[in-house]
Amino acid sequence: MRLENPLELPPLTLAYLGDALYETFVRERLLELGHVRVNDLHRHALRYVRATAQAEALQHLMPGLTEREQDVVRRGRNAKGHGAPKSADPVEYAASTGFEALLGYLYLSGQEERLRELLLAAAAYVEGTAH
Repeated sequence: MRLENPLELPPLTLAYLGDALYETFVRERLLELGHVRVNDLHRHALRYVRATAQAEALQHLMPGLTEREQDVVRRGRNAKGHGAPKSADPVEYAASTGFEALLGYLYLSGQEERLRELLLAAAAYVEGTAH
């Protein structure tokens, strides 16, 4: 999908889409890695999708992001109305919202190659820090 100007969308709308994109990517990634049992899939997926992991991956990615991408992250991170769940640190949750907004922006702006590059880099980071 491609929108003329996805930056006109509210950052939480971008994050809503980015969350779904990341979840789908992670599920496909786990299958590629040979995880097929549902309980294992869920347990492994949590390593990637929890707010802490997304915030840490984003921090790792930030130096390589363009100015516009960093702007999208800031808009997502600073968006009002995304109260963190009780189980999440509010700062980490805000950062993960920024990460998801970036993913949604890249998808809607037709930057599939860049999206895939960042998804793979985030996954590699999470996999490299897993215990």
